[in-house]
Amino acid sequence: MLIQSLRMTARDWRAGELRFLLISLIIAVSALSAVGFFIDRMRNGLNRDAHQLLGADLLVNADQPLDPAWRAEAVKRGLVLADTVTFPSMAQAGEGEQSVSQLAAIKAVSPGYPLRGQLRISTSIEQASAALGEKTDATPAAGTVWVDPNILTALKVNVGSRIRVGDKAFTIAQLIASEPDRGPSFANFSPRVMLPLADLAATGLVDNGSRVTYRLQVSAASSNDSKAVKAFEEWISARIEAGKVRGVRVESLENGRPEMRSTLDRADRFLSLVGLLSAMLAAVAVAMAARRFMLRHLDACAMLRCLGLTQNQVTMLYLIEFALIGLVGSALGVLVGFGGHYVLMQLIGSMLSTDLPPVSFLPAVQGVATGMLLLVGFALPPVLQLRNVPHNRVIRREQAAPKPMALATYGLGLVVFVGLLLWQAGDVKLALSTAAGFLGGFAFFALVAWGGLAALKTLRGAIDNQSWRFAVTSLQRRPGATIVQVVSLALGLMALLLLTVVRGDLMTAWRSATPPDAPNRFIINILPEQKDDVARRIAAANVKEAQLFPMIRGRLAAVNGQPVSAATYADDDNAQRLADREFNLSTTLDMPASNEIVAGQWYKDGPGVAEASVEQGIAKTLRLKLGDTLRFDVGGTLVDAKVTSLRKLEWGSMRANFFVIINPAAMEKTSQTFMTAFHLPPAQSTFTNSLTRDFPNLTVIDVSGIIRQLQEVLDQVVTAVEFLFMFTLASGVLVLYAALMGSQDERTRESGLLRALGATRKQLARAQWIEFSLVGGLAGLLAASGAAALGWALATYQFKFPWTFSPMVWLAGLVVGALCAIIGGWLGLRNVLRQPPLQTLRGT
Repeated sequence: MLIQSLRMTARDWRAGELRFLLISLIIAVSALSAVGFFIDRMRNGLNRDAHQLLGADLLVNADQPLDPAWRAEAVKRGLVLADTVTFPSMAQAGEGEQSVSQLAAIKAVSPGYPLRGQLRISTSIEQASAALGEKTDATPAAGTVWVDPNILTALKVNVGSRIRVGDKAFTIAQLIASEPDRGPSFANFSPRVMLPLADLAATGLVDNGSRVTYRLQVSAASSNDSKAVKAFEEWISARIEAGKVRGVRVESLENGRPEMRSTLDRADRFLSLVGLLSAMLAAVAVAMAARRFMLRHLDACAMLRCLGLTQNQVTMLYLIEFALIGLVGSALGVLVGFGGHYVLMQLIGSMLSTDLPPVSFLPAVQGVATGMLLLVGFALPPVLQLRNVPHNRVIRREQAAPKPMALATYGLGLVVFVGLLLWQAGDVKLALSTAAGFLGGFAFFALVAWGGLAALKTLRGAIDNQSWRFAVTSLQRRPGATIVQVVSLALGLMALLLLTVVRGDLMTAWRSATPPDAPNRFIINILPEQKDDVARRIAAANVKEAQLFPMIRGRLAAVNGQPVSAATYADDDNAQRLADREFNLSTTLDMPASNEIVAGQWYKDGPGVAEASVEQGIAKTLRLKLGDTLRFDVGGTLVDAKVTSLRKLEWGSMRANFFVIINPAAMEKTSQTFMTAFHLPPAQSTFTNSLTRDFPNLTVIDVSGIIRQLQEVLDQVVTAVEFLFMFTLASGVLVLYAALMGSQDERTRESGLLRALGATRKQLARAQWIEFSLVGGLAGLLAASGAAALGWALATYQFKFPWTFSPMVWLAGLVVGALCAIIGGWLGLRNVLRQPPLQTLRGT
């Protein structure tokens, strides 16, 4: 039996019967394997090396020196430690009236910092400003500092010059081009001045009342050993909880760098979705290829039955043949995916580590299993129908209806399909929503196609044209095949539209979350009497969208008359920190353009009105809701305001955002300063220096480095996603081909028969044009609707982007669908119109 099956496999391969099925399988497995290999290494790399975003495997943050017993415990466990101390202070250059000062983010570091990742330094201001420099494991030597390049401009100094930090003078030895663990906290917004931890005491800047952040960096001695770090994290967290220690926070990659974690998670979901889309489309192609294989082997099965083979023997022959194809296709797909993941590494891997962990066997096993599951779920049902081919098929061209067992295997295919999505996505919600959307779209497409056929039945006689009647009759003669063709063509076109028009919109929406022209300068502490002068100076510099907002410092004192303190939220550390700090409040007549109301409505200002709009995230954390009355203590002035709306903010946009905005009338008696945020091109970087010389009280915060880091990561992720879309493109093309070729044999036989009965070439050509135009046009409209809906769903629910529908999607779908169907039909049936009818009928 095995030898006979091998012979049949070789014969079918030479005849070209298996090539389309093999190609479909290879593309499906390679798409998922490429994503699987890369995500597996990316996740392992994050667990091992991507902690360079923290500078360590674990951070212990505190606003006071850490308990020495904690350090001793870490050393006892064989962990490596490093210390940093950060705080804002003034850096000064020059003496007397010639002195220049600049608010700086001071960071004192111990030897060995950072434990993960490396600093980049340079002595060239141009290189450092472009984040180009030499990697180093060193730290500043005694008596020296390393500084951000814009310190030189602000203080009018050069590398080698002396600056003073507190009571001690330092020599500028290097410029900092890149600092891997520099997060977006307020203290890090000012230009960096990095000095040795041993010199910190000499500055005289730190005493018991100083607002200082102490960080203990903790890492394993081996970058592959995460168990010791995890055990220490659990130990110290338990000590903090048991001792009710306040002001101490343990950070990991997930909670320490949320803006980077969010981008990486978004990339992970996007890559998984692209792989799943490729697999789903390839699964359709596999099912259609298997169905075509079954239809073209009905006569061969009938002959085998006549020669004495039983149903079980026929089934075993084809199962062995398909198992061989599955193993070969899966293995080749894994190899292609393995090569593809190296391309992904070149495009995106640099943002994680220069040395990702080695490849594990799990993605390869998953790839082979995926290929076999695709065959079991989508190719097995047509194969099982071959066992039921009757002996008289040799003389009677009839096909029996599918047996219940064969139909039941389609349910197996559905279960396999959902299981495959759950396995590959690793996210139940994502997988189930994707499966529901795909199956729902399939059912909707089929329903619309059935409705279109029913409508054509009434229109058959509406046009007095023989070709029109030929076309409509042909479509209605095979309603099942027509619906399958429309649905399959729509799915393939939907993938292509998603790759072209919709993909561009999705990528644009993703980039716009943190656009290149996002504000990179914040100016705070603008006094009311300086507001107009500062606004004029900013306008004169041709800076766009530099709106000045009131900034009011206030502490939440009560909610609905009940006093609020950290003890109110004993079960939530984040809520405790918020209740224990001052809020940056603001007041404005109109809602900021980048905000979106998600509940309630924007307040209407007027005498006696006191209403507040609250950001939805902080409302959830503090358990605030519409109708609550908030009391804020603003420098001794109490302000009560009713919550009338909740707002959604895009924090990644880097624009001026406020947790709470209260109407102007209620804030008239509060003390206010102003702030603004705007984008300053590199060529105008000296503008803020001149502004602070004329208004020394202003604080300018430069976030261009953080934006540059986010943009670099985003560009790499987008490039990788676009590379993976090539697999989806190939899957879509396969489905298009399968849809157009699925009924080619039957159409060829019908066309030959019509020619024999007297139909002219011109009539048949017109009928084909009409038939394929109807099928392609309907499929194109369905594809455009599906692509637009899928793009909206991805943007709204998965990636939280704003989304706008483009009418070009529907126009492109209609035109491309009709053209694809017409061209495919012409390529498949062109020979029928050229050769004699008898030759066509003999060939079929």
